[in-house]
Amino acid sequence: MEILFFCPRWGSETVAWPEFAHRVREAGYDGVEVALPRGDRAGSEAILDALTLQGLKWYAQNWDEAGSQVSRAEAEFFDRLEWQLAFEVKPIGINCQTGRDYWAPEHNLELLRKASRRAHQAKVPLFHETHRAKFSYAASVAATYLRQEPDLKITADFSHWCNVSESYLQGQEAAVDLAIARTGHLHARVGHTEGPQVSDPRAPEWAEALSAHDAWWDRIVAARRADKTKRFTVTPEFGPPPYLPALPYTGQPVASQWDINLWMMQRLRERWKT
Repeated sequence: MEILFFCPRWGSETVAWPEFAHRVREAGYDGVEVALPRGDRAGSEAILDALTLQGLKWYAQNWDEAGSQVSRAEAEFFDRLEWQLAFEVKPIGINCQTGRDYWAPEHNLELLRKASRRAHQAKVPLFHETHRAKFSYAASVAATYLRQEPDLKITADFSHWCNVSESYLQGQEAAVDLAIARTGHLHARVGHTEGPQVSDPRAPEWAEALSAHDAWWDRIVAARRADKTKRFTVTPEFGPPPYLPALPYTGQPVASQWDINLWMMQRLRERWKT
């Protein structure tokens, strides 16, 4: 099975795209995970040109920012989705933050079903991220949707679930097993019982958190190999402040986001021998 690693654009937005793409390629990533700026054709084409020049692949993102009104949020979600599909260069896949934790289940289900139909038409894999505030904000809640929708596939980011449940998901093994079985894309960020991101996964005080996530991730990769998946995708997605803790008053991050993501990519590439 081919495993591709994508660098997040998140946290590097101020770096010009030609420079960023060159840096990503030199670091050994296979591509970049980023949403093309909706409505900005020149800017979107410039991003794709920079990636193509460096021989990098593209993993798209999708979400909405329309607030609580279901109809407006759904319209924006699909407007943004269509923009990610509007260019000759197609994404390897699309990671979506979908629905709301407070929406009625039928609203979330309808959005999930419509997204699945559109992705099937476009022949682009689409996965829904396990994320706080979305339909999939907790392991037990996400499991109810996965049971109702046999074709529903996720981007696994269990750091959010650790934060929501204030645990390493002990007692929720059935929900975790189901999520692992349905994972098509991975956000390799380490969370803990009081937050969605440890300060530095290389530090010994976070050994328990790292070990818990390693165990889930290894099971995901083993499951995809067992079901003969040809290509699996991973984005080490440690974020900048405020995800990354910073010192009071100065705002100085306690570690380098770039270095942490690079370290995670390199260790997973070696761990899974890709």
